[in-house]
Amino acid sequence: MLKIIACDDDVAFLDRLHRMIDRWSTETGTAVDVALVTRGEDLLARHAASRADIILLDMIMPLVNGMDTARELRQADTAVRLVFLTSSPEFALESYEVRAFDYLLKPVTYERLAQLLNELSSMRPAATDELVIKTSFGYHALRLSDIEYAEARNKHVVFHLRDGRDIEALESFRSVEDRLAQNATFFKCHRSYQVNLRNIDHFDRTDIVMRSGACIPLSRSCKQGFQDAYFAVRFEAGRH
Repeated sequence: MLKIIACDDDVAFLDRLHRMIDRWSTETGTAVDVALVTRGEDLLARHAASRADIILLDMIMPLVNGMDTARELRQADTAVRLVFLTSSPEFALESYEVRAFDYLLKPVTYERLAQLLNELSSMRPAATDELVIKTSFGYHALRLSDIEYAEARNKHVVFHLRDGRDIEALESFRSVEDRLAQNATFFKCHRSYQVNLRNIDHFDRTDIVMRSGACIPLSRSCKQGFQDAYFAVRFEAGRH
């Protein structure tokens, strides 16, 4: 399922864009989930709740414009594929600041949109060794290898690090879970826990013990999938 969020203050334009995306979905046989929003703040909230693969963002909007929205978006997500919607190509240079993949010049044609979606849908998600999270003291970049496990707590997420620190992210566990799941070294072993398979000391049928000594519950429904993922990572590590 390819997740797309389109943001533009022109509702009629959004409707036409949605119909073109649906046409591309039908013609290519690609399952697509499209969310339409008219404000930058709604885009950020929607993306935080359910991470998109592609974001189509209008450059010029009232209140918070597209560039400001893109800057805030990039603080939380460095990997999402961002495409600007603009009536003038003069904004193309600005788009490099927030690492936009491309821009669509209005009025958008189906042929140009389809070409772009074909290219974007064939790309693998950008690999990264960092996770940028929002905390009470601002945005914080965590090295994935430093994370022992993530724990859902009071609608937020607490990251337990190898050096003994705990850092709370003001984000939902679902949002963090989706991002960590892109990396094969992380596994959701329980509805409230996601562990770094490389930082496990040992495990049995009901518990996982991390190198720090922390004991994490292993759900019965996750047992076989966890063992497969754990040994796959250990086997891969042994080859290097």
